[in-house]
Amino acid sequence: MSYIDIALLPGITSIDLKNLKNLGIDTNLALLKYGCDRPKQQELAIKMGVNLKNVLKWIALADLSRLESVGNQYCGLILHSGVISCRQLAQTSVPQLHRQILKLQVSHFGTKKECPPLSLVKTWVKEARQLGIRN
Repeated sequence: MSYIDIALLPGITSIDLKNLKNLGIDTNLALLKYGCDRPKQQELAIKMGVNLKNVLKWIALADLSRLESVGNQYCGLILHSGVISCRQLAQTSVPQLHRQILKLQVSHFGTKKECPPLSLVKTWVKEARQLGIRN
């Protein structure tokens, strides 16, 4: 599992980052621990004055980013492809996820050039499955 500074997770504003760090949340794993259940997630949203949807998005990014092959580089891409957790990633069809990512890349960037290769998507799913076995 990878510790990643929450400043490296996509989509967290500088104000939210400062508020998270003031609460002692400075890594992806700290965020996962703090937001481990719905009451704590709601409490975090209230303490920060943000919508619960934002907190859930950050937690999803933190969860996906803990995989070595995903990190902060691909967690947002995976999330925007419809996968919201390592548990879900472990159960995902590799070809289906790769097609979804390819579709997303083409629709947003007009090219498939930046799409991660199928072999990398396989690695993501494999690591997510291994994580499930350890937990």
